[in-house]
Amino acid sequence: MERRVWLSNGTVVDGTGLSEFVGDVWLQGGRIIGVFARDGAAGAAQQAALAGWKAQDPLQIDCTAKVIAPGFIDVHTHDDAAALNSPAMLPKLSQGVTTVIAGNCGISLAPVVTAHPPAPLSLLGDQQFRFGSMQDYAAAVDAAQPSVNIAALLGHTSLRIKHMADLSRPANAAEREAMAQDMHEAMQAGALGLSSGIFYREAYAADMQELVAVATVAARHGGVYATHIRDELEGILEAMLEAAGTARQSGLPLVLSHHKCAGSANWGRTLQTLPLADKLAQQQELSMDVYPYTAGSTVLREDLVDGVIDILITRSEPHPEVGGRYLRDIAKDWGISEYDACVRLKPGNACYFQMREDDVERVIRHPLAMIGSDGLPNDERPHPRLWGAFPRVLAMYWRDKGVLSLAQAVHKMTGMSAQRFRMADRGLLAAGKAADVVVFDPARIQDQATFENPKQRSVGVEAVWVNGVLSYTEEAGALPAHAGRFVRRAVAA
Repeated sequence: MERRVWLSNGTVVDGTGLSEFVGDVWLQGGRIIGVFARDGAAGAAQQAALAGWKAQDPLQIDCTAKVIAPGFIDVHTHDDAAALNSPAMLPKLSQGVTTVIAGNCGISLAPVVTAHPPAPLSLLGDQQFRFGSMQDYAAAVDAAQPSVNIAALLGHTSLRIKHMADLSRPANAAEREAMAQDMHEAMQAGALGLSSGIFYREAYAADMQELVAVATVAARHGGVYATHIRDELEGILEAMLEAAGTARQSGLPLVLSHHKCAGSANWGRTLQTLPLADKLAQQQELSMDVYPYTAGSTVLREDLVDGVIDILITRSEPHPEVGGRYLRDIAKDWGISEYDACVRLKPGNACYFQMREDDVERVIRHPLAMIGSDGLPNDERPHPRLWGAFPRVLAMYWRDKGVLSLAQAVHKMTGMSAQRFRMADRGLLAAGKAADVVVFDPARIQDQATFENPKQRSVGVEAVWVNGVLSYTEEAGALPAHAGRFVRRAVAA
């Protein structure tokens, strides 16, 4: 029998949002087999079990002054291809992330087959779109054996690109039916639900009839709907109402992706958007994800150039030499406007310093908000959130600023995430749950990735178990054993 692992005398933060306690966590066979407080409150049966386990020569790891928490769940990723091409998944594993949700913003590898993906699918990288179904993608993930678990949403934009020759109009009846069939296959294969990104030109023409036709299929299987709404600038309130209406009409729980008030004219408007979210949540299940930075990252878009915000170019296909420079400086060198420089640099990617810190704090503090990184692993100079989002929340918003309690911060990365995305097996430290566990030093945990040097491991994440397998230590980095898998949603009857 596999040797038991005894994580002893740590500060246990179990993911429920309840206060931490000093205790022990026991792992065996890919499962958590026991969680015990050291305050003497355990019942006689628990004490007897604990004594029996200690007699079986467990591998004891002293976690004094360390935090034991569920492995973090990154609810907003674009790791679809990274899980196959870079299965060590060091950017996520080194943060304590044990499960990622791919397929966000309407962008998923399945069910598109193409050698030359258009934007925004190109955010996932070139030459990757070879999976005609979610089942094919799931099988590829299991064959690749990544070091973290992969769960997936099916992307609405991917469906449009597969089934529509003309993306400038809403889908017709035959196209809606074809999309719905792919949605059914994906849900049968274990997808978590549907994502959309009608913010992007390729999906902007989609109407509610088109979205509902696909979303209702996900609803029949118990899925969720995560959406990059149509407008995060001046029209954000109307876009939130549109998303809520789509989800309500479809019968799906709603997740507002990377909720933010973007653009200088929008700063401070979380004072309007968050009360609207609260009001909508009284009528339907609603949550949101957020990353802990004032800059976003996406494809180059001239409509986001306002002459006020800083824009850091991370990739330009026609001008690769400008990667890492700011658009303002490039435009000055070329003697043209920032708008015209952006057009000349396309296609490419950039970081847009669109948000204000007080807005970011309000969203992070909000009880409906979970943490997601939204990193782009295929970007040559990625936004630092790819490597640092989760330690940054703990370092900045718990330890340094006190915006969150430790229990709240961990809950937003674990238990809440698992509950909102219907992953019943993960997100909590409790007997019977999957043994996805992170041990970190609360005094040292800190993101190191910056916009200048984004590919930097965080410090203070001391050990990470994925499905009961020790997969990362701060000293050794990613370990050879990869225990991740495609996390399938239970198929509804």
